[in-house]
Amino acid sequence: MSERKVLNKYYPPDFDPSKIPKLKLPKDRQYVVRLMAPFNMRCKTCGEYIYKGKKFNARKETVQNESYLGLPIFRFYIKCTRCLAEITFKTDPENTDYTMEHGATRNFQAEKLLEEEEKRVQKEREDEELNNPMKVLENRTKDSKLEMEVLENLQELKDLNQRQAHVDFEAMLRQHRLSEEERQRREQEEDERETAALVEESRKRRLLEDSDSEEDTTPTQAPPALRPNPTAILDETPRAKRKAESWERSVGTLGSRPQLSGLVVKKTDLDTSIQRGGAPPLPGAMKNGQAAGPAPQTPSTSSLSQLGVYSDSEDSSGSN
Repeated sequence: MSERKVLNKYYPPDFDPSKIPKLKLPKDRQYVVRLMAPFNMRCKTCGEYIYKGKKFNARKETVQNESYLGLPIFRFYIKCTRCLAEITFKTDPENTDYTMEHGATRNFQAEKLLEEEEKRVQKEREDEELNNPMKVLENRTKDSKLEMEVLENLQELKDLNQRQAHVDFEAMLRQHRLSEEERQRREQEEDERETAALVEESRKRRLLEDSDSEEDTTPTQAPPALRPNPTAILDETPRAKRKAESWERSVGTLGSRPQLSGLVVKKTDLDTSIQRGGAPPLPGAMKNGQAAGPAPQTPSTSSLSQLGVYSDSEDSSGSN
C-alpha cells in the first residue's frame, strides 16, 4: 500500500508509450450533465411551463460544423417534466445567451425582440449610409427636422402650462401650514375632551365605591351610656352583695357590744341619704330603725372610713 502514495512511478527500461493503444471516441459523443433551465419556456406538446432555474439531468453534445471565434457550441437535450417530450437548446456565445431549437417556446422575449429589432434597423441604416453619401445627407436633414419639431412641441407645452396654471407656492405652503395647525388643534381638543370624560367617569366611580363602602362598613353608634348611680354597683355586682351580706352579719354580731354598735349604720338609710344628695347620717344617729339623739362626734375619723375598716375586717375574719 505504500507505493500508492509515492510521487514517482517506476518505468521499466523497455517502456514504449507508442505501443499503448489510444481510445477512439466519436466526435458527437454525448455526456450526461446536471444543469438548470437557462430561461422560461413552455412545452409545445402539453403546454407545461418550465421556469428558469429548474434542474435537469441533460445530455450534452458538441455541435458539428458550428463555432464562434473558435469557441465550440454545445447542444443540450432535456425532457418535459409532464409529458417527457424532448426539448433541445444550444449555447449562443455571440450574444452570451442560449438559443431554443425545438420542443418548446421561449417566454418573456418582448424586450429582447425589441432590442434585436433596433439593432437590425441601425445596422441597415449604417450599411445604407456607407454606400450612398446622399442618403447620409437626407438622414441628417430628417433628424434635424424631427429635433426641431420636438423642441417646438415642448415649448408649446411650456407656454400652455404657464398660461393656464399659475402656481403660488407661498399660498400652498400657507394653506398647508394652516391645515396642519387646524388638525393639531382639533386633535388637542379631542384629547382634552377624552381626558375630561375619563376623569369624570373615574370620579363618579370613586364616589359610588365610597358610598357603598360607607353603607356597608359604618357601625351603628351605641347610645350614650347612662352615668351609673354610685350605689347601684353595690346591688348589682356579686362582690357587693357578698360585702352587704357580710356587713349585715357583722351588724348582728356587733349588737352585743355597745361601744361598737353605735358606729354601724343600716344600708337602707345610708343609700337613701346618698341618693337624695344629703350628707350621710352619722354613726349612732340611727338605732334599730329609729332616730337617736346626737352622738358624740369623733374629731379625727368619719363613719364612711370606719365602714370601710369594718368591711375589710369582716373580709379578713371571714377569710381566716
